[in-house]
Amino acid sequence: MANKLFLDTDVILDYLTDRQPFANYSSLLFEMHEQKKVQIFISALSINNIYYVARKIIGEKKTLSLIDALIEDIEVVGTSKVEIRNALDSDFKDFEDAIQHSTAFKIKDIEAIITRNSKDYRKSKIAVFTPEIYLTTHLES
Repeated sequence: MANKLFLDTDVILDYLTDRQPFANYSSLLFEMHEQKKVQIFISALSINNIYYVARKIIGEKKTLSLIDALIEDIEVVGTSKVEIRNALDSDFKDFEDAIQHSTAFKIKDIEAIITRNSKDYRKSKIAVFTPEIYLTTHLES
């Protein structure tokens, strides 16, 4: 069974908008997903954030097309009142990251949260890696 990874919005944006130098690591995660080595999850909350940022970089039409392709290929996890309540009750300094963490936490057998902002996840109950660190420590030789 593939390892389950929850990707933070920044990692998805790096991949979709080819933000350098980060896009290379994000692309490798998606290659691992295509090879069935990992299974990628994101929160529904990320979709709106992706749209908002990406359309300013690559345009609305391309952004919508990429989001359409993205959701066909990965798992999108809903965020409910329970996850929002858990985020409100958490010790996270950033509320959006608290919601992301709470959403990731409900995924059975989740291995890690992948983000470029690991410091924002100091209170995480799930392992947290940057894409570079995850790939360095988890790629087969």
